[in-house]
Amino acid sequence: MLFDAGNTLVFLDYARMAQAVGAALGVPLTEADLARHIPHASQAMEQAAGSDQDRAAAYLQALFLRAGIPADRLGEVRECLAGLHRERHLWSSVGPRSAESLARLRAAKLKLGIVSNSDGRVEEALEAAGLRQYFDAVIDSALIGVEKPDPRIFQAALAALDVEPDEALYVGDLYQVDVVGARAAGIEAILLGDGVAPEADCRRAHSLEDLVNRIFSGEMLVRPVSDLST
Repeated sequence: MLFDAGNTLVFLDYARMAQAVGAALGVPLTEADLARHIPHASQAMEQAAGSDQDRAAAYLQALFLRAGIPADRLGEVRECLAGLHRERHLWSSVGPRSAESLARLRAAKLKLGIVSNSDGRVEEALEAAGLRQYFDAVIDSALIGVEKPDPRIFQAALAALDVEPDEALYVGDLYQVDVVGARAAGIEAILLGDGVAPEADCRRAHSLEDLVNRIFSGEMLVRPVSDLST
């Protein structure tokens, strides 16, 4: 099984972001102020054209504009977030029971890998989140010079794990980047989350825990069919 990283396994530290940006700009801002606009920001990211950097910028812009930050102060927000990220990786939060869910997949003898559009620090993010130990391979776009949805980044992960496309399953949170890219490489894909691309013509799961529970229950099979009795 191959996974995206950001907004699939690791999530932004919204509490830290809100505290720092609020203090830097002198405005009241809480974790809840940001979190309530995540679905809208995710839609903006899904619809953004260009590179992964452009999609990330669209996400953060939508998030902070919706939270009430004036457009003419977004430059200050970007500077503040860049400083925070240099100090400690901002992608360091995890969803409920993520480690336990990944451990179940490992116990079932599935090979696990990461395919992420990142800045060369995705392995650092996984370490900060306590998840790196579960993965046999980590493919970071900044390190190999190609990013999703280009099928070559998925092919690099298949080669690293020594599996064929029809033996793999990819899990991500963006249809145009993750599902389209995985399919171009011949890999079946599942979309994680409820708010993005509701019209998507692929299987989806609410969360990592939901996905793994459905795999072990037999509702959502993976190929090759492994012994998932553990």
